Amino acid sequence: MSEKDINSIRNDFNKSDDMLKKKVSALIEERKTAGLEGLVGGLEAIIINVEEFNHESAVQDLLNTTGYDVAEYFANSELKTSVLTLENSADILVSNRKDEENPFRKYNIAPKTDELPNTRLETFVFHTDDIKRYVDIQKERGIKFLSDEVIDKDNYLFIQTTPSKYTGISVGLIQWKGKSRTYHSGEDQELKVSVEKPDWAYLKNIKYLDHTATRVRALERDDAILEFMSLTNYNFEFAIYVKSFNSITNVARLSAKDFAMVFTSGISPYKSEEESGPTEKFIHNYNTRTHHMAFHTENIDRVFSSLKKDGMEFLVELVGSPEEGLKQTFTESSPNTFLVNEYIHRFGDFDGFFTKNNVTLLTESTEKQ
Repeated sequence: MSEKDINSIRNDFNKSDDMLKKKVSALIEERKTAGLEGLVGGLEAIIINVEEFNHESAVQDLLNTTGYDVAEYFANSELKTSVLTLENSADILVSNRKDEENPFRKYNIAPKTDELPNTRLETFVFHTDDIKRYVDIQKERGIKFLSDEVIDKDNYLFIQTTPSKYTGISVGLIQWKGKSRTYHSGEDQELKVSVEKPDWAYLKNIKYLDHTATRVRALERDDAILEFMSLTNYNFEFAIYVKSFNSITNVARLSAKDFAMVFTSGISPYKSEEESGPTEKFIHNYNTRTHHMAFHTENIDRVFSSLKKDGMEFLVELVGSPEEGLKQTFTESSPNTFLVNEYIHRFGDFDGFFTKNNVTLLTESTEKQ
């Protein structure tokens, strides 16, 4: 792309939400016509794949820094999986493959990820009550899946798309067969849990998974959002521009009460380490991937100080205030998953989701990565 084209994009980006919203409206109508509207529910789980030698360390990281605990630990011929659960929150599955074949691997390679080439948050798994209908419709629309057929397990049916060329992430669909919400099946070997939840009372204040934020390239922002909408029933709601750091934070939600999917992109494409903002530099160094997981946090001041006391390093101090409506912070990224934890608390009846000041300060803090 020429410098002239890039400058044109940069100069016209203020109008791009209008263009995106027109595409969003058309896509919603397309979903309705196809029969997809109302077919996909909320987030059931995320799948984080790690290197085999980091599996237990990655699980221990999550036990030490969230309210989650291990519910299942098992292996089969393909995967070893730890299932972490928390009431009223999506499950977190930590896995590692037992062979070299990894459809996500090419999206993992970047200057700062070479030593962990199989590590990423790979899949967001959403609920459906009719997985067969979903698959039939999406195959008719040209959507590709990692398996030819729906995977039939003891307690659920499952399928996932091939990784997105815009995000390197897959969307999974799960249909539970009954009330039992266990991922362990008869062919799996149950393993003994070798990690332990620390007895730190403040961890009980770290609640449900509120949102995640995925970094996408500036020129692929619209495509990434529209693709995600086409695979789920989520809708684009708004974007916050931080021009001083060449960054846009985009929010998609199923409803105000559900897990939110956030996409962060540059306003203009990556140029160099010296000229580009932190979002595009992150993609240059880590490739497109999920940057952080945000957890709703009660008593956030106490949690922040307690995590610090127990050795957690942060990219930024707590930002925001009760008067502004929310407080947030970012941890340093986990060496086992590349993921940052965000802790967030919204006060009272604040319904703005984010504030521009907080987004600006948090975006600035990621320069340190």
